[in-house]
Amino acid sequence: QVQLVESGGGLVQPGGSLRLSCAHSPIISSNYFMAWYRQAPGEQRELVASIQSAEITYYADSGKGRFTISRDNVKKKLYLQMNSLKPEDTAVYYCYAPAALSQYWGQGAQVTVSS
Repeated sequence: QVQLVESGGGLVQPGGSLRLSCAHSPIISSNYFMAWYRQAPGEQRELVASIQSAEITYYADSGKGRFTISRDNVKKKLYLQMNSLKPEDTAVYYCYAPAALSQYWGQGAQVTVSS
C-alpha cells in the first residue's frame, strides 16, 4: 500500500513563501516519478511540477522561476518550495505518485495566498 501525506500548507501573504512536504511509502524509490498537482475552486486539477530523479524535473509555466520541486530519498519525502506566491496560487495542492500499477494521491494541503 502506497501512502502519501502532505503537510506545510497554510495562509501566506502575496510575495511570501511556503514549503510543502509529502511523506511517502518506502516502495517509492529515488527514480520513481512523483509530482505536485493543484486544484483551485471550480477548476480542474493541474500539474504544477514533477520529478523523475534529482536531475529530471518539469515545471508548469505558472510556477517556473518561483517553484522548486525536490526530494529527500533518505527521509522519503517530496518537497515543493514556493516563492513569490500570488493570489492565483491559491488552491489545494496534492502529492501524486504512480506506483505498483496504480495511481496514488495525498489528501491535499490547502494553500491560501491573501493579504
